[in-house]
Amino acid sequence: MSAAMETFMFTSESVNEGHPDKLCDIVSDSVLDAVLAQDPDAKVACETCSKTGMVMVFGEITTTAKVDYEAVVREACKGIGYDDEAKGLNYKTMKVMQQLEEQSPDIGQGVHGMGTKALEDIGAGDQGHMFGYATNETPELMPLTHVLATGLGKKLTEVRKDGTCAWLRPDGKTQVTVEYKRTGQGSLTPIRVHTILISTQHDETVDNEKIRADLMEKVIKPIVPAKYLDDKTIFHLNPSGRFVIGGPHGDAGLTGRKIIIDTYGGWGAHGGGAFSGKDPTKVDRSGAYIARQAAKSVVAAGLAERCIFQVSYAIGVPEPLSLFVDTYGTAKAGYDDNKILDLIKAKFDFRPGMMGKALDLKRARYAKTAAYGHFGRDDPDFTWEKVVPLL
Repeated sequence: MSAAMETFMFTSESVNEGHPDKLCDIVSDSVLDAVLAQDPDAKVACETCSKTGMVMVFGEITTTAKVDYEAVVREACKGIGYDDEAKGLNYKTMKVMQQLEEQSPDIGQGVHGMGTKALEDIGAGDQGHMFGYATNETPELMPLTHVLATGLGKKLTEVRKDGTCAWLRPDGKTQVTVEYKRTGQGSLTPIRVHTILISTQHDETVDNEKIRADLMEKVIKPIVPAKYLDDKTIFHLNPSGRFVIGGPHGDAGLTGRKIIIDTYGGWGAHGGGAFSGKDPTKVDRSGAYIARQAAKSVVAAGLAERCIFQVSYAIGVPEPLSLFVDTYGTAKAGYDDNKILDLIKAKFDFRPGMMGKALDLKRARYAKTAAYGHFGRDDPDFTWEKVVPLL
């Protein structure tokens, strides 16, 4: 096969909001929202863990807000649908523990001067490197594998909550493999869906035949465009045969263990930092958000078919240490990666305080980012999805 017609397969996965790790992300971001709603300048680094009959929040929070953290935790779990021990957790009876302390003054004085630094002088909350990615293969400028896997998971939650599939329970996973054609240096075209995998928690009354029929008609067909499905597409629908025990009863949960699901489904790159439970001085979050905006703006402008953007920081230092762009050889004629990087530098300010201002990151709205991806969503609260004109 010639290089111009080379095909390959790529897979992305997602998990539902009821997955134990996602439950923890949602709880952490719900705590963040509750604090920011009262104190937009709060410094929050909230982690969550969960197991059978228990949720614990722990970390560092410095704030003037008065928050009933236990009530926030219970309400978050209720919203997911964990209202019965048989589902894996009961928000009414579960034990809620907390170990929350104030941010270390050693960090505070270096990052924000204990509240005395001007906005433009606020330093990064930690060292690290963050990536943004965009591709023109979908209207969302996101990878198709990730869009489909995430969409299937979200649909599972919708048909559970609206009663369409009353046998569903909160926990579940999806995975999609797409066959791509490589049409040139860095240029990719999705051809077909090769495999769809769904493993969803269910009650004891439903049989596997009903599960598979409902998943096909009420979850897969509404989400996956028919043009990508053919008679060779493989479907693995609850392949283990039984998934009654789930949620924190079936598996321990922890904030920040689904960072690839949160971003680009394995495409591009990832710096390793989680998002949930962190205020915008934590560049793990704000840096990744603005990196997505930069990469998306490049592709939206037609400057490249695909783009990855990296930014890196040192703790306490406002200016980034490095900026990097790679368009995988797909840059528009007359442009190269260096020219595109110059356009980004002219339009973006990557200092943490200024990123927070540009993206309005002190405003509470993070719980809804915690499940079904932080990127590619049509929601005005996802300010980092707004394209910045580069030309």
